[in-house]
Amino acid sequence: MTGRAKSILGSLLRAFALILFNGLVLVWAAKVLPDFVIPSFGDAVLIAFFVMVANALLWPLVISAALRFAVFTMGIGSILLTGLMIAVATEAVAGGTVELLPAAVAGVILTVANIVANTVFAIGDRDWYYERVVLRSIKRAARKQGRTVNYTEVPGVFFLEIDGLAEPILRRAITNGHMPTLARWMQEGSHRIVPWECDLSSQTSASQAGLLLGSNEDIPAFRWYERKTGQIVTSSSAKDIAEVEKRLSNGKGLLAYDGTSRGNLVSGDAPRSLLTLSRVRDKLYSRDFYAYFADPYNPPRTISLSVWDVLTEKVEAKRQKRLDVQPRVDRGGIYPLLRCGMTVIMRDFNIFSLVGDMFEGVPVSYATFVGYDEVAHHSGIERRDALDVLRRLDQQFAKLERIAEFAPRPYQFVVLSDHGQSQGATFLTRFDETLEDVVKRAVSEDATVAAVAAADEAWGNIGGAVTQVANAQGATATAVRSAVKSHTVDDDIQFGDEQRSKAEELQIESEDEKPDTIVLASGNLGLIYMPREQQRLTREGLDAKHPGLITTLATHPGVGFVCVMTDGEGPVAIGPDGVHYLDDGRVEGRDPIEHYGKHAARHLARNARFSNAPDVYVVSMYDPASGEVAAFEELVGSHGGLGGYQAMPFAFVPSRWSEAPGEIIGAGAMHDVLVKWLAEAGLRPTADNAAA
Repeated sequence: MTGRAKSILGSLLRAFALILFNGLVLVWAAKVLPDFVIPSFGDAVLIAFFVMVANALLWPLVISAALRFAVFTMGIGSILLTGLMIAVATEAVAGGTVELLPAAVAGVILTVANIVANTVFAIGDRDWYYERVVLRSIKRAARKQGRTVNYTEVPGVFFLEIDGLAEPILRRAITNGHMPTLARWMQEGSHRIVPWECDLSSQTSASQAGLLLGSNEDIPAFRWYERKTGQIVTSSSAKDIAEVEKRLSNGKGLLAYDGTSRGNLVSGDAPRSLLTLSRVRDKLYSRDFYAYFADPYNPPRTISLSVWDVLTEKVEAKRQKRLDVQPRVDRGGIYPLLRCGMTVIMRDFNIFSLVGDMFEGVPVSYATFVGYDEVAHHSGIERRDALDVLRRLDQQFAKLERIAEFAPRPYQFVVLSDHGQSQGATFLTRFDETLEDVVKRAVSEDATVAAVAAADEAWGNIGGAVTQVANAQGATATAVRSAVKSHTVDDDIQFGDEQRSKAEELQIESEDEKPDTIVLASGNLGLIYMPREQQRLTREGLDAKHPGLITTLATHPGVGFVCVMTDGEGPVAIGPDGVHYLDDGRVEGRDPIEHYGKHAARHLARNARFSNAPDVYVVSMYDPASGEVAAFEELVGSHGGLGGYQAMPFAFVPSRWSEAPGEIIGAGAMHDVLVKWLAEAGLRPTADNAAA
């Protein structure tokens, strides 16, 4: 028997097993749901068969016509359409009248059962559906919409970013069995790990701007005060990050040549993007969701997995409390819902957007998966539930690998990260005071001190997604705009305490209303601004205005060092027992940055000259023995500053690609290497290699 015949036979056997299994599930659903009646198991099997055939033959036509309805009802419309199919099938086989709502609930039950079947018995494998139905439907839809499907033997490249995963954690996750797909790729020799070092600040906006645009100049942290405009800039704001991309883009970013951007902060100059924060004001194309809604089981599947993720979060949070796991932070309130948005919903939309790209033959795509970063912030960088996120993400990468066999061109996968995370008890937990409290104690008595309440960066992803839906056309978009009106600032939908603080406290209209001092936090990196001053204060100016500030900060046990400019000797790092002159490397006393990495001086000297650099950079203590830092935000795992794993991202690339030219220091340097690899692969003009 040929391989093709075996594949067809295997698909038929799985389909037969799935029909019998779904028949049993429908019999059970009829027992527990009111107004949903199935007389016998035989009828249930016939209904399951009818639904499977309808999904394969009719659903692509239905969803093609109703795609906008499904997208702008956030999947609820898809569930109702599935329920309609089950209702019609039940009435045709068993007679009588079936209400839509119980039929839709039966569809959700069927989806949950299929998830279990696929996990435990491997009988719910949907790859055949992508080969027989989704691929053909996407090709037909592409032709109908005037787009071409790229048939070629030149391999495309998908960049799959795992936000916040450090290279040492990746290696251990592979070795310890948490990422078997990546382990197999290494064992087969198809991939290798390329470590690199990110910039200061070690966080997503700086790293992704460097990776995707080639420059992260003048991004000193996740949030900063911009002297020219007198505004707080936040990387989780769609409006702010769009302006940042506009400043940095040269039009030849990583994705400029027919690429797509999925779930990123910046677009990399991609012609098409989805759920990309800098582009959420662009038109929302429902066709980018086609691969997701082409399978009727996807919306109820995502909802079911989201519910499971919320329950998992509740269990893990209680487990940490019961075992007194330290360090830990509060994980209550709305956080479980926020978490499932990042670990399940955003992940699923990204994966199926990539499936759609794959079936169109898109040459290059870049997608960010934020789930690990989100969970590691609250749970810990190598705790059980953080590693479970990696395991589930690895399963999705395996799915992409399998589905790629049916694509119109071969694909190569690059798994990479933008930065890592460093763990530790927070500054507040250790010392019972915040950085703002320390600054208030150290400045002049009559000085006013304001701080932006640091919110979970995931709020930016949620706000961006809602902004993109609200900016679309139609009744649903109008309803969304009305529902979130109180959270809308300059057409930018913003959630979380940070945005309210930003809007109400610091966006002041007159010079006299400015606070004397603004304190911001980005992981274990603190930024202190004197916004009433016309220009950045040097060490000498700070000593004159606030004589105790530098000494109080530099000698605090929770602070490793501060970095300030001087009048004549450039930037300096000041610790409790010594000073490092960053331009010439001269050290007086004990070097305050000796444990923060061999390139720490280089990073600090560069950032100290940004036009938006603070008057004072503050970097928390770092214990090189344990790898712990003391974040100025309430996060167990943090990033944004210096010290430990947060500066250690990676690129997991095809082994056949050329070797990287020595150490890769900075996201801009990593961008140049990625561009070089794409040029060698024939996916962008070689002449643009140096320019991009």
